[in-house]
Amino acid sequence: MEQFSITSAKSYIGKNVNLHLKDGAVIVNVQLTAIQKAESGKNNLLEYIPYGNNRSMRIPLRNIAWAEMLNPNFLATNCLKCY
Repeated sequence: MEQFSITSAKSYIGKNVNLHLKDGAVIVNVQLTAIQKAESGKNNLLEYIPYGNNRSMRIPLRNIAWAEMLNPNFLATNCLKCY
């Protein structure tokens, strides 16, 4: 499995994803907003907004193992069935 890099992170910008971290944790349903590049290239940060929150958060890119894209149509239809 390839390492999650800036190139792969760029393809997820503006989309809702689940972030799977290297320690086994999962950050669920976030929208990726930007990548903050460091000068040295080692401390790149991925900026995201959790669902239902307006404040952005950041996580080092090296802590992310992979990202799973969410299907917004599937989420919308399942939420309508809850009411």
